[in-house]
Amino acid sequence: MRVLVTGASGFLGRAVAADLVARGHDVRCFQRRPSGVAGATDVLGSVTDADAVRRAVDGTDAVVHLAAKVSLAGDPAEFEAVNVGGTRSVLDAARASGVGRVVFVSSPSVAHAGASIVGAAADPADPLHARGDYARTKATAELEALAADGDDVHVVAIRPHLVWGPGDTQLVERIVERARQGRLPILGSGAALIDSTYIDNAASAIAVALDRVDEVHGRAYVVTNGEPRPVAELIAGMCRAAGVEPPALRVPAAVARTAGGAVEAVWRVRPGVDEPPMTRFLAEQLSTAHWFDQRETRRDLSWTPTVSIDEGMERLAAHYAARR
Repeated sequence: MRVLVTGASGFLGRAVAADLVARGHDVRCFQRRPSGVAGATDVLGSVTDADAVRRAVDGTDAVVHLAAKVSLAGDPAEFEAVNVGGTRSVLDAARASGVGRVVFVSSPSVAHAGASIVGAAADPADPLHARGDYARTKATAELEALAADGDDVHVVAIRPHLVWGPGDTQLVERIVERARQGRLPILGSGAALIDSTYIDNAASAIAVALDRVDEVHGRAYVVTNGEPRPVAELIAGMCRAAGVEPPALRVPAAVARTAGGAVEAVWRVRPGVDEPPMTRFLAEQLSTAHWFDQRETRRDLSWTPTVSIDEGMERLAAHYAARR
């Protein structure tokens, strides 16, 4: 197929585009800076520019939409413009160009209201109760994407959970850097079980969803490795892979949530240059269980992960060793 991948300069978007190229698809990448994906064609632009989106989509058979503003804090209007407005532009362009398949890459946070998630499937996206501007706008965008599903265009939503691996700057690098600086506490006991997804597995699941969209359209699927680990163990594994001592400081979860709410309030008035050190959403993510039943995902997509958590940690350690 001729496939447009939006957001291909990001960690996951780049991996998805490379996976699609390897599968023999004709891949076009649309983002604000070069993707660096060998074998793909870059078209530079922003999903907030409807005309640029139409030009990028024109002549393709399918779209994998990953472009998004991903952050714990920021201007609410920017989240709205990129995550909701950008998705609308992609959907409008797909319909106008006769694109038959759209994979919307979402997040489990669209259905997370702060409580533990234990063995859940893909519950409906809920913008009213989602935590933070990112989750709220992604929830709205997912609902609009799935509402666009019909006879002319088939749409499926894929929600990879906590994607990580070598080269990841969103999760791994921040964990490692904060641990190195002694600014990464373990919240509560550190025993909350959480799912995560190694980068190769997330990319392959999205690529497979594109192949199977005619069979699974109109639905949302959570994708994980299916290997829940205690949050303290997962963080320690990433730190050790990078040659950094795992965090030893422990903070009560309730204290972290309260502090996170206070930091958010200050950040709205005087935002820093980087991500806030703690938010209520982050405190909830680090102190509550969130793992998912993967049976439906694997059955419907005819997909299973190929890289285990342990193998992923070995690859991560090799990546950091090569940088030293």
